[in-house]
Amino acid sequence: MDTVAVTLPKQKKIYQCTQCEAQFGQWAGQCGQCGQWNSLQEEQIFTAPSKNVRAKPVTQVSKVTALSEVSSQVEARMVTGLGELDRVLGGGLVVGSVVLLGGDPGIGKSTLLVQTLALMSQQHQTLYISGEESLQQISARAQRLNLPADHLLLLAETQLEQILKVLAQKKAQIVVIDSIQTVFSQLIASAPGSVSQVRECAAQLVQYAKQNNIALFLVGHVTKEGALAGPRVLEHMVDTVLYFEGQKDARFRVIRAVKNRFGAVNELGVFAMTDKGLRPVNNPSALFLSHYDTATSGSIVMVTWSGSRPLLAEVQALVDGSHGQDPRRVTLGLEQNRLAMLLAVLHRHGGIATHGQDIFINVVGGVRVSETAADLAVVLAILSSLKDQPIDNKLIVFGELGLAGEVRPVQGGQERLQEAVKHGFKKAIVPYANAPKQAIAGMTVLPVKHLHEALAYV
Repeated sequence: MDTVAVTLPKQKKIYQCTQCEAQFGQWAGQCGQCGQWNSLQEEQIFTAPSKNVRAKPVTQVSKVTALSEVSSQVEARMVTGLGELDRVLGGGLVVGSVVLLGGDPGIGKSTLLVQTLALMSQQHQTLYISGEESLQQISARAQRLNLPADHLLLLAETQLEQILKVLAQKKAQIVVIDSIQTVFSQLIASAPGSVSQVRECAAQLVQYAKQNNIALFLVGHVTKEGALAGPRVLEHMVDTVLYFEGQKDARFRVIRAVKNRFGAVNELGVFAMTDKGLRPVNNPSALFLSHYDTATSGSIVMVTWSGSRPLLAEVQALVDGSHGQDPRRVTLGLEQNRLAMLLAVLHRHGGIATHGQDIFINVVGGVRVSETAADLAVVLAILSSLKDQPIDNKLIVFGELGLAGEVRPVQGGQERLQEAVKHGFKKAIVPYANAPKQAIAGMTVLPVKHLHEALAYV
């Protein structure tokens, strides 16, 4: 009997960077492509034997469509039952969208998604797929939170092929995968959570969700730096990327949208952790200013723009004499490099030196401010702490500072002032270009063009 020789695929070991996905033949402490340290992970891949196969000619040409012929219908949305989550998503959960939710362990990701699916299961077919918790643990959490769990379907599975079979059978409209790092495919030799597994499993799940109009939630792990673990391409695959922020021992949690194809970026949703689960906070400005009732040196209130709404936040500064050769510059909730620039502007154009002082900046409530509208508030808070002179607690401040000391306008000036009036503030120092054309009842607006004008007012 003649034997047939079968050529098996060869197994090859490579090292792949988790940040830029560059591949190397041997391990190194630093990625030679992006420069990231300790980012190379071992991967096992199979290479097919080479064959001299002539490529077949392309017989069909992809169809090109004019932009005017494409339908511009508004995406259908489903209300989640949690107002702050709907706000962050852009008005609700879009049919056929994929949402990636990341956060520290124990921050409340699973609790939030179990609440969401339990509420939405009354009107939609929902399925919660867990690769980290048992069904008994999920059931105990739902009972503890008094959630309507009659129609919520559960599945404990980590194999991708089995998950796709169940999705095809149950025809669920809303699905949660908790978490994507635990899912693996039998076609890939790498371990669950590796770059190859995460990329391939996420790609197949996203493709299935798009083809079948399934709203899909993917829970992602984060690194010790707070970034989403796994390949960077994972964030490019999905439609929305949400970060769950806050301290595990604190009462309040914040969800921030860093990417959203169906809504505003940097939208903020605030939740309070209670014994009945996460409760949306509809007025976060009042929450962050709950203890701001007396004038204190080094403390001032600013209005930051969060997604599609203004948000009041208290900025605190502490200036103290330095006991070392290098004064400390510590910021919580603000960019540290921008603080160094503001101190230089304050010295050059305000005549106030802080070379031998330790400076600490904090945004109360764990809010992270990334826009430049906080510049003027930070400078005035530093001045107040340095002189030990309290600023009027009915004063609101916002504006961007340029290197020449000019106060530049920011977006949404009128909306910011209206939000301040709503919370009882009587005065406002704002950029000259943001001054309202008509007087605002109950508010005295002080427009400024240069830093020295703002310093003169306080």
